[in-house]
Amino acid sequence: MMDDDKDPAVDGGTEETPVTASALETPETKIEETVAEATEAVEETVEEVAAVVEETVAEATEAVEEAAEVVEETEEEDEEEEEVVSTAKVIRKEATKVAVVLTEEVKEEGVEIEEDDMSGATGSAHDDFNWNMTARSAASRYTQEEREVMEKQYEDSMTNISEAEIMSAKVSSIIDGDVILDLNYKSDGLLPLSEFRDQAELKVGDTVEVYVEQQEDEKGQLVLSRRKAKLLRAWDRIRDSYANGTVINGKVISKTKGGLIADCGGLETFLPGSQIDIKPIVDYDAYVGKTMEFKVVKINETIKNAVVSHKALIESDLAEQREAIIASLERGQVLEGIVKNITDFGAFLDLGGVDGLLYITDISWGRINHPSDVLELNQKVNVAVLDFDENKKRISLGLKQLQKHPWEVLDETIDEGSEVEGKVVNIEDYGAFLEIQPGVEGLVHVSEVSWSNQPINAREYFTVGETKKAKVVTIDREDRKMSLSIKQLADDPWTRINEGFAVDSTHTGKVKNLTPYGVFVELDEGIGGMIHISDLSWTKRFGHPSEFTKVGADIQVMVLEIDEDNRKMSLGHKQLEENPWDTFENVFPEGSYHEATVLRKDDRGAIVQMPYGLEAYAPIKLMRKEDGTIAEVDETLTVKVIEFDRDSKRLTVSHSRYVNDIRKEAKDQVYKERTQEREDTRQAIKKTSSSIERSTLGDLSAFEQLREQLSGNDDDEE
Repeated sequence: MMDDDKDPAVDGGTEETPVTASALETPETKIEETVAEATEAVEETVEEVAAVVEETVAEATEAVEEAAEVVEETEEEDEEEEEVVSTAKVIRKEATKVAVVLTEEVKEEGVEIEEDDMSGATGSAHDDFNWNMTARSAASRYTQEEREVMEKQYEDSMTNISEAEIMSAKVSSIIDGDVILDLNYKSDGLLPLSEFRDQAELKVGDTVEVYVEQQEDEKGQLVLSRRKAKLLRAWDRIRDSYANGTVINGKVISKTKGGLIADCGGLETFLPGSQIDIKPIVDYDAYVGKTMEFKVVKINETIKNAVVSHKALIESDLAEQREAIIASLERGQVLEGIVKNITDFGAFLDLGGVDGLLYITDISWGRINHPSDVLELNQKVNVAVLDFDENKKRISLGLKQLQKHPWEVLDETIDEGSEVEGKVVNIEDYGAFLEIQPGVEGLVHVSEVSWSNQPINAREYFTVGETKKAKVVTIDREDRKMSLSIKQLADDPWTRINEGFAVDSTHTGKVKNLTPYGVFVELDEGIGGMIHISDLSWTKRFGHPSEFTKVGADIQVMVLEIDEDNRKMSLGHKQLEENPWDTFENVFPEGSYHEATVLRKDDRGAIVQMPYGLEAYAPIKLMRKEDGTIAEVDETLTVKVIEFDRDSKRLTVSHSRYVNDIRKEAKDQVYKERTQEREDTRQAIKKTSSSIERSTLGDLSAFEQLREQLSGNDDDEE
């Protein structure tokens, strides 16, 4: 062997090996000794390495077993076992590295080791390793192309993993609540079994999807998430359902305001109450816990939220059925339907995929107040197709049309003049309808209620639901009409009106009605008359008859006039007393003064109470008092009669005229007294002047004072 080809490591090895002087004499001997020594050293080294590896593996195995026992006792299922497994792997890896390094050091000595040399080593994972191969010889065994092919095969055998990606993993083992997953990566993944609650039958060999959170954490472990993978896949399915109309499955987990919450592959979605079924749902609790199919009708990418609908699936399934049913419909066709909804105007029936409307007027030949009187929810009924619109998908149904019209089977004994009994089913201003039998009705006009001409209020006389007897006046079976009369059940009392209610006769009647112009009084069944408001009292004027009497009160009347042709009677109440106006003319002459009390007033005038109960009218401007104010209600004051009209029975008074009269009378009295005083003074002066002779200066002075006094009196009079 040439010196240039010597390896430095071999040179170093020769320095450490003792060499005798005789060995230097011949090169061949030196080489043989060197090879022997190297072989012996390698054997010893390999034995030591094998022993170290075996001891290390045994310690690692024992450590793993101890760790497993500790985990079982303490039920700490995650971090400790993972750390132990990781430690074991590291120990094995480090032991292998040590063995390889030692082997490479020996091989770098240039010594070829035969396979038999390893026969003494203990059985291990390196038994198949070719210990005679050096780094240079291994590299020289393959060409560049072969090395590239093998490198590619190695790279292909490993899975390329990226973070934030969903990967498929194979369950390699399930140990104490943990699942070890093989992703064909340099390290396995570890997930708690609790993340696989949706897969109760999970076993070794199953393939699952996981989400890669980190390729390596601080411990060099692969971090995975089964939950995130489920959520992302669920959201992908939801987006696909929204975009393409695909169907997804979900389980209703709870009830909320206005609907339900459904778990669709791990993602919670909202199912509105209106989207549960095509028919209204009242009990939401019945759906909690059920697994249903949905279509996504709305999504929110920002918050990853979705609204689903089960009704959309039903409608899509029924669309084809609806088209087929409508295409085969014919007027008069009889179908079976189920009552799915009842409203005030009718009921909706499910005809097997298409809805039809049964109006309330087509439910029964007789009158009904509400469809629920005849129909119930989910009730099966046979109905006839009355009409349908293929474009608008509207179908009108009839229930009563399956039966004969009641007029067609009406008893022949019911004819004009016959008495019938019916129930009041409808009331109008002009009368009431009596149902003789379901579907057969007759009208009782308000004029056929009573023989009296007194106006009848049908809504007060009749009550819906009550039973009335009547007489058939007319009947038309072709037009299906009938008129009835209640008053004709009794004789017409007006045929003998003069026998019991002669003119000027007095009677006691009952007040039946009040109008602004009078009072209607019933004297007997079917006989009554009106008291005009002016015939209620001789002395009082009423704004409305309610000020004098009320409905239902008894009142005495006198028959004033009878009109047999028009069936009218005029009555009076004040005529029961003598007319006081014959004597009032002497009691209340114009210009007379009387005490009066204000009863009521308005902007135009006031009504005052005079003596003997007589009421008088005073214009408002004539009720002004001496201080300028207007007299108030209930105030008593003196008034002057300024007008008395016996024919119209009208008395007009004034308080202002009375005040003016008092003022004028006072002035006249003062003027009269002063005139008399002045006349007396003049007479006294005249008498004095005639009895004296020529006045002295003093007398002249007194006379002058008297003259000034007389002048002053004249000024006062002016």
